[in-house]
Amino acid sequence: MIYVSHLLCDEDMKEICGQYGTGVESIEFSISDNLDRLERKMEQYQKRLEQMGNPPLTLHGPFLDLNPASFDSRIRKVTMERFDQCYQAGIRLGAKKIVYHSGMIPTVYFREGWAEQTGRFFQEFLKDREGPEIVMENVLDEDWRLLLDVYNFVDHPNFKLCLDMGHAHCYSEISVLEWAKELAPYVGHVHIHDNAGDRDSHLGLGKGTIPWEKVLKLLPCTKERTWTIECSNKEDVILCIKQINEKMRGKL
Repeated sequence: MIYVSHLLCDEDMKEICGQYGTGVESIEFSISDNLDRLERKMEQYQKRLEQMGNPPLTLHGPFLDLNPASFDSRIRKVTMERFDQCYQAGIRLGAKKIVYHSGMIPTVYFREGWAEQTGRFFQEFLKDREGPEIVMENVLDEDWRLLLDVYNFVDHPNFKLCLDMGHAHCYSEISVLEWAKELAPYVGHVHIHDNAGDRDSHLGLGKGTIPWEKVLKLLPCTKERTWTIECSNKEDVILCIKQINEKMRGKL
């Protein structure tokens, strides 16, 4: 299943979802002001989804000023609260998956103990939850091994990884091909966009230097794996949909 990040206007999203059968990855509940008015925002977004034809939905969770890896009890508490608000929105709106950032900041955190601290957070967060699947996304992460360590520590059937190919390409010295190859069995969701390795520019596939065709071959189509196109340009989004469907032979 292909999703499109809700970076475009509702009319464009409706057109794309209708024409190509894609879903929507909403960023609405990653914004703290919206979480402060959660009930109202859920009602408003439900109406927007209806106007777009009720496409399949995933949510991108909140991340600004939050950190599941934090050793500060108060930061951890607020992070848990914000994550839970997004989770409740996911249940209400029927989201299939929710994407949360790992919170790794290489220049701040030591590698030792980070995976265990992050894993404990997600273990607690997932306790007694049977709703949307949780996928943890790499952002500034420099090494795929730490994400795999978190995955193994959490050890929960409803917890997977989200490989952001653009982030891996510009924030890690390890090849994005190695990221894809080594994490493929644990990746339930993929963020698709391109860049030249210098910054997180969210370009259409082929407009940067990511060997995207090889990356997709390493992440073959499965029943569980989903993809989100994260481009802010309508033309790039449509191009990516066509490219992915062609390379995956229309089986996404």
